[in-house]
Amino acid sequence: MKTFDRLLIAIPLIMLIIIAVIDIKLLKRGNESRQYLVEANRAEQMILRGEMLSLEGFTEVTGVYEYDNSDSSFFDHDSEYLVREINGRLYRIDYTERRYNGLKETALLADGLLLGLLMVIMGLLVYIRQNVLKQFSRLRDMPYQLAKGNLSEPLKENRSRLFGKFVWGLDMLRSELERTKTSELERARKEKTLLLSLSHDIKTPLSAIKLYSKALSRGLFSDKEKQIEAAVNIGARADEIEGFLGEIINNLNNDFMSFEIKLTDFYLSQVIERVKAYYSDKLKLTGTEFTVGTFSDCLISGDPDRLEEVLQNIFENAIKYGDGKTISMSFSDEEDSRLITVSNSGCTLSDQEMTHIFESFWRGSNVGSRQGSGLGLYICSRLMKEMGGDIFADDSDGIMNVTVVCKKCG
Repeated sequence: MKTFDRLLIAIPLIMLIIIAVIDIKLLKRGNESRQYLVEANRAEQMILRGEMLSLEGFTEVTGVYEYDNSDSSFFDHDSEYLVREINGRLYRIDYTERRYNGLKETALLADGLLLGLLMVIMGLLVYIRQNVLKQFSRLRDMPYQLAKGNLSEPLKENRSRLFGKFVWGLDMLRSELERTKTSELERARKEKTLLLSLSHDIKTPLSAIKLYSKALSRGLFSDKEKQIEAAVNIGARADEIEGFLGEIINNLNNDFMSFEIKLTDFYLSQVIERVKAYYSDKLKLTGTEFTVGTFSDCLISGDPDRLEEVLQNIFENAIKYGDGKTISMSFSDEEDSRLITVSNSGCTLSDQEMTHIFESFWRGSNVGSRQGSGLGLYICSRLMKEMGGDIFADDSDGIMNVTVVCKKCG
């Protein structure tokens, strides 16, 4: 902002210097032109040649008068004049410097235009300062605050609404981060409560198991029936503990991720065109052959942003784990659904591995040294089920096909 303020001061000064230089040049040119001298020389030559003197075509010389030795007012004249001796006689040449006035008017006109331009530029710069830079100054610390976890204060748009979508997007990001943070804290609280509760519940069967095992090891149950009863009780308590552990695993699997879905009706083309535009440019840079099949547009029931997220996850997997030769997107219909299939060459997963690709934190044998969490396709599966659709994958001769099933409206 300080640099821009210095610019606001520098520009008027530069413009004023330019105006002063132009004025000096024009006025100097006017002073140096002296058209009357040219016309005076022309009149002198006409007299020398004995031609009849006519002032037609003269712009600054207004009269030529011969001195007759008796005219006392010859040298006492109000207008500007020159005295020339021609053929032994004195002549007075009267003139008016009209060209100087014309250049002065030109200088004034140029000054007016430049001042007008200066006012327009200054008005534009002031507008930019008030409506652009001030807004950015307010927003520049937002990413830093988000990174620190300061998520409570919402962003307010200024009246010009110049950065409406940008501010709206940042505020959505802030709200999403705040929601995620709250959700994570709530989940951590629930997990801690669950673990404390289950750990307390496990103590009872665990104590019973220890008691029965100690009695058996010391031979306290000499009766065969008592030994069998003790063994059965140990098995029952072990099953009880196993049930508690299953409950813990089930809660952890169900709650570690939550998704917000906004179900609506939308045209498939609005999602496909965005995905196509983005990956056409991206894959062109990597030299991957990218083809998109033809499709008839239709209304889809779901969340367009989430469907785009699903397709992006699939494309990123195709780029990361394929061989980079070909990636394609094709379309088909099945009953009341539209199927979107993303295919890539270079699949090396076995049939056994294919059955696990939609599980959380699972990574195949083809990952190599590539970074990843094993959650991409799991998220896709969860999102599609939330939208009433489905997702599945198959491998055909080294071609990986991941198909998204979208529910049609109607």
